[in-house]
Amino acid sequence: MRPAVLLLLCGALAAGAATPPLAPTPVLVELFTSEGCSSCPPADRLLARLAADQPVPGALVVPLSLHVDYWNHLGWKDPFSSPRYTERQGGYAARFGRAGRVYTPQMVVDGRVELVGSDERKARRAIGESAREPKAFVLVVPNAAGAARVTVAGARGDADVFFAVIEDGLVSEVTRGENAGSRLAHTAVVLDLFVAGRVDAMGRCDATVPVASGTGARRVLAFVQERGLGRVLGVSAPAEIPR
Repeated sequence: MRPAVLLLLCGALAAGAATPPLAPTPVLVELFTSEGCSSCPPADRLLARLAADQPVPGALVVPLSLHVDYWNHLGWKDPFSSPRYTERQGGYAARFGRAGRVYTPQMVVDGRVELVGSDERKARRAIGESAREPKAFVLVVPNAAGAARVTVAGARGDADVFFAVIEDGLVSEVTRGENAGSRLAHTAVVLDLFVAGRVDAMGRCDATVPVASGTGARRVLAFVQERGLGRVLGVSAPAEIPR
């Protein structure tokens, strides 16, 4: 190879090496779980690993741990459970063709795929596939005045903007029920989840949401989802609430 050509090739390779990598695509991973379910702790640990290790190339796993309440009658009342999360899971069951049939642990990836929440192989595959789909831009910026601004762009279609308040590092010493004697730790426990707005005809939303400040590692995030618990069109990275 002639020296001049070799120099050009080396220069092109160097320029390519200096190109910054693309940012990973946020993917929403919802885990429906319960402290009263003996099959749930492995799924809780998997969600924690996915969030901590971020093992799927090109994806930023954004976890939500939603504790359902239908196990509470078996001796242990899950302190993080809510009938609202049971209702949300029931909506997914109807959408996936299993109306009235819910189970734990269940993982739902970007509102597109559901699977047994402890199945790591299927979870990674679903996350990777969803990360390759086009996504809307979603940003959440909390402020010290007890509010957060939610900005959405590029979310085409009939879709709601959900706002979630989450907290990590929550632990329970379970004394009764199927997990009696266990110390259970949780990741991204949903403390509140509600619709903050709706995208307009241009696929945008700009909303200011009140946020109750609190102690601990409490964070907020937003996501855009087709009405009727359809596909998640975009999700923000979690943001810390100023304290």
